[in-house]
Amino acid sequence: MTVSVFVENRAGRKGVPLQRSFQQWIEAIPELRKRRAAEVAIVVVDADEGRDFNQRFRHRDYATNVLSFPYERLPGDRSGLLGDLVVCAPVVAREAREQGKNARDHYAHMTIHGVLHLLGHDHEIDKDAQRMEALETRILAGLGIADPYASER
Repeated sequence: MTVSVFVENRAGRKGVPLQRSFQQWIEAIPELRKRRAAEVAIVVVDADEGRDFNQRFRHRDYATNVLSFPYERLPGDRSGLLGDLVVCAPVVAREAREQGKNARDHYAHMTIHGVLHLLGHDHEIDKDAQRMEALETRILAGLGIADPYASER
């Protein structure tokens, strides 16, 4: 399996992981091992741009941690393109501080969470949320990262 990850850091913030970290996290997702290739573009943004994306696409007037934009495949398209993620650096950093988590670990969690959305996973229904959280927890554990939901259980 080949995973291509493209990262554009528009946030200008220290502490944003390098492209190889995002790639390592995405490569840890078991579903992707079944594919010949996968491609994800990640844009890391500041709070203003994060708020703008959330307002335009979700009609919510605040910056959120990660937004996923799945690629809508045309019939016969065999590209590995999964879609795009928008990660809001100040929100991820703030949440990590508030939750007492390592910021890098929280970036890993948000990246995996976002890519799972690109793969069709969702958490709107409790049963689906439990399945998605369990999958995230297993993937993160494989990376040596603690259960991000432990304090909620």
